[in-house]
Amino acid sequence: MASGGGVEEVTNKQVLFKEYVSGFPKESDMHVSTSGTIKLKVPEGSNAILVKNLYLSCDPYMRPRMKQPTPGNQSYVDSFKPGSPIVGLGVAKVLDSGHPDFKKGDLIWGMTGWEEYSLITTTQGLFKIHHTDVPLSYYTGLLGMPGMTAYIGFYEICSPKKGEHVFISAASGAVGQLVGQFAKLSGCHVVGSAGSKEKVNLLKNKFGFDEAFNYKEEPDLAAALKRYFPEGIDIYFDNVGGKMLDAVLLNMRVHGRIAECGMISQHNLEQPEGVYNLMSVVWKQIRMEGFLVSEHFHLYPKFLEFVLPHIKEGKITYVEDIAEGLESAPAALIGLYTGRNVGKQVVVVARE
Repeated sequence: MASGGGVEEVTNKQVLFKEYVSGFPKESDMHVSTSGTIKLKVPEGSNAILVKNLYLSCDPYMRPRMKQPTPGNQSYVDSFKPGSPIVGLGVAKVLDSGHPDFKKGDLIWGMTGWEEYSLITTTQGLFKIHHTDVPLSYYTGLLGMPGMTAYIGFYEICSPKKGEHVFISAASGAVGQLVGQFAKLSGCHVVGSAGSKEKVNLLKNKFGFDEAFNYKEEPDLAAALKRYFPEGIDIYFDNVGGKMLDAVLLNMRVHGRIAECGMISQHNLEQPEGVYNLMSVVWKQIRMEGFLVSEHFHLYPKFLEFVLPHIKEGKITYVEDIAEGLESAPAALIGLYTGRNVGKQVVVVARE
């Protein structure tokens, strides 16, 4: 720790992105560096904020950010820069601020670097944390982007009605576990799919799903869905795409709704799989809608108003998979794409 001109300078451990990835990402596509340093002061005249990162979020959308940007694979998020830190959502504490809206000691969540300390120059997407009587890590999940995604996708896109039949894929993940609980609060019949016995048990015993199944044990997905939804599916919350989406289309009811939230089954394929049963959309008059949660953040206060009382009354539970320390971050992120995580994947950089 050096101090030059009265400004403390400290080492800043970082997770650097090495090179663009094609196919399945590996831990070695990232590198933990301890050679960087940072001054714990915002540069004179800048309206940036300097933060200490506490919790980092691992999310499926980060995989497309590892691809080389080409006109053919445009994503809604920019690619990571080789040689620079990975960037993602996180919870942090403000150490110094040149911005009128933030002061030293504030807790925030939003986009930050995968490093111990970050100088954040773009502050418009940051949210101040006012409710600290819940675990701070919840702001990477339940009270952050995944929570909002579940809320918007289910309530705003799917317009659920009591008694409807709801199916959720990747149902034990950061978003799926909440969609299922929201659906139960709305009086729906809820079935989820996941990729292990442990996750299936979690869905039924902890999150209150009516039924759940392990898709890896079902050679015929369309037949499995027919078994769980003999009268068809009203609402499908899609986190996986691919073969599951195709099977769901055959099992939807007339006037069913599909919220397209993500397609994790396609992220690591060079050639995406086709969907063959789209004619169902026509003759069953299905509404299928994609959405980006970032377009709906004006509803964040409304979401908090809805969800906080449910948390405090114990009506909503949330399961996190915690990885300790920045050095564990690459393995935690890669684990998302093999389904290694159980619940929301969080990396703890520091608890204070």
